[in-house]
Amino acid sequence: MSKDSHTEEKIKIAAKRVFIQKGFSGCTSREIAKEAGTNVALVNYYFRSKNQLFVLIYQSVTEEFLLSMVDVFSSNITLKEKINKLVDREFEFLAKHPEIPMFVINEMSRNKNAGIEPQGILSQLGRSGIFEETLEAQKNGIMRKLDLSSIIMLVMANCQHPFMARLLNQQLNNLSDEEYSAHLVKYKEVVKEMLLNYLFIQKD
Repeated sequence: MSKDSHTEEKIKIAAKRVFIQKGFSGCTSREIAKEAGTNVALVNYYFRSKNQLFVLIYQSVTEEFLLSMVDVFSSNITLKEKINKLVDREFEFLAKHPEIPMFVINEMSRNKNAGIEPQGILSQLGRSGIFEETLEAQKNGIMRKLDLSSIIMLVMANCQHPFMARLLNQQLNNLSDEEYSAHLVKYKEVVKEMLLNYLFIQKD
């Protein structure tokens, strides 16, 4: 039996929905097959096992998140503009996929490797030139001396938390879905101003 690309893609889309909703341990190949409108035999035929399908989905999710970062770092704009644009991209991505950060954290808690290849990620970031650009800015007194990992964590913490803790924040502040979404638009500008003022040294 030859493989059909349409069926294969349909299974991948269904698996992504199920894995994000229930995690690896919380679902079965049968549930994925049901979501895809097919049977377990076909899921196993195309992807051999639930584990192999999960690794494929997990890598595609993390890569999508990473590639946006690499694209910003590789662009021909100033370092300050890159940080500003990175925050915009983070909020845009998370508005469309608010479940992704918690999904990644949960699966890394289950399995610290979880399909991630650190060296592949570092090599992509390295080729963007962002490490050298950051060191140069710090050497010239333009940017606060802080390692890139800490800078990335600052961006991630301030961008991802509002989406991960959305329900808690809404309840604490008595905000509807529409009100909270409007609040996030304003909060994004606060994050950008805070990060840029902290990271870049103001000249008198």
